[in-house]
Amino acid sequence: MAIREESNQKLSLLEKVSYGLGDTASNLIYAVVTTYLTFYFTDVYGIGAAAVGTLLLVARLVDMVDSPIFGILIDKTHTKWGKSRPWILWSCFPFTIVTILLFMGPELSASGKLVYAYIFYIASNILYTAVNNPLTTLLPSLSSEIQERTVANSFRMFGGQLGGLLVNLTLLPLVAFFGNGDQQKGFFHTMILFGAVGLVMFLITFFNTRERVQDRSGGKSLPVRESVKAIKGNMPWVAGVLIGVVFFILYVVKLSSGIYYITYNLNQPDLVTTANTLGSLTLVGIICVPFLTKKYSKKTLMIAGMAVSLLGQLIIYLGGDSTAMVLTGIVVGAVGLGLPVGLLFALIADTVDYGEWKSGVRAQGLLASTASGIAIKLGSGLGGAIPAWLLAAGGYVANQTQTQTALRMIEISFIWLPILLCIVSILILVFLYRWDKPHHEIVAELEVRRAQ
Repeated sequence: MAIREESNQKLSLLEKVSYGLGDTASNLIYAVVTTYLTFYFTDVYGIGAAAVGTLLLVARLVDMVDSPIFGILIDKTHTKWGKSRPWILWSCFPFTIVTILLFMGPELSASGKLVYAYIFYIASNILYTAVNNPLTTLLPSLSSEIQERTVANSFRMFGGQLGGLLVNLTLLPLVAFFGNGDQQKGFFHTMILFGAVGLVMFLITFFNTRERVQDRSGGKSLPVRESVKAIKGNMPWVAGVLIGVVFFILYVVKLSSGIYYITYNLNQPDLVTTANTLGSLTLVGIICVPFLTKKYSKKTLMIAGMAVSLLGQLIIYLGGDSTAMVLTGIVVGAVGLGLPVGLLFALIADTVDYGEWKSGVRAQGLLASTASGIAIKLGSGLGGAIPAWLLAAGGYVANQTQTQTALRMIEISFIWLPILLCIVSILILVFLYRWDKPHHEIVAELEVRRAQ
């Protein structure tokens, strides 16, 4: 398939910031789901921990199907706006509305609450895919220059973490303010506010970005049979999917179990907002990415980031009941995670080039959307479900003094499981993420092919 590229592959600061705001919007709305939904379901809406664990995993597994579907749809999309950008426009309104309704919390029977949670959680996940996956598929179309894409992705990841930081700084205070003692009411009204702000940001992303790398016919639909060819023999893509799944299990496990560890193991519930805010210091690692990638490979930096994150977990363990040590470990781990956060989707975008080089087919919709979708959905689903299952296995009872078994399960979720996942990520990067030749040589060959 021939490719049309604009001669100017440089992105303006406005475009980079606008691209980043798309993920700020996503996280401003969806970070509430990944960080607080388990707590909301168990301690606010009154659903049992075991049922919540199953809900989180089943919904994510069902939702995994939509990622390749949206990837194929993006490859088939042909509009004056390009392939990816239209999906941001079409999906941002329903995504915002459905996620707000997820936290409405109507008075229902126990089974009614569970059915309501399933319907709106699954719908929210599907619409998140529809609005967020295009941000991933858009990246390889913004520019064919590797460093430009890496920098643009850093803006996106910075924007995403900024959204998470805003949530961690303001959510619980806003819940208290709007709810005035009623957490259910507080969550609902806070989500209305976050949704309205996020909607504006999505529209800014749509209007201020451009798709420069397209097929010569102007973005005609790519047949599914052709798209699939880009996966065959694309081992870096397979490794990228595996890394993404493990990373999102790690990321969501830490987010969802942290509130329990601080509340019950440290017995300092007032520290939750501070700890979650410090966890957003992944921003520091993300800021370093554009500078470090000028000297080091993405693979090397991701391994280093996972190693630093592992060190942070060990500091938390060694700190015991020391608040200072626990917070120090959270900071170290967050900064370390900033490197893989800032590089994961750029790494996946690179595999689009590899797939085109191997097969002659550029299928950024299928490759980027499916990879990020499987990573986010399966990883987040397991990351949310495993801590909930461990809570149930430990006999956790919401809003009560916990048994030693329950406290041990919380400790496993917050400290030891992330350590294991860091090690697994490093092993995948070392032994599976390998290229036939350096990426810059592959890009150079592609440019010669396109010129012909």
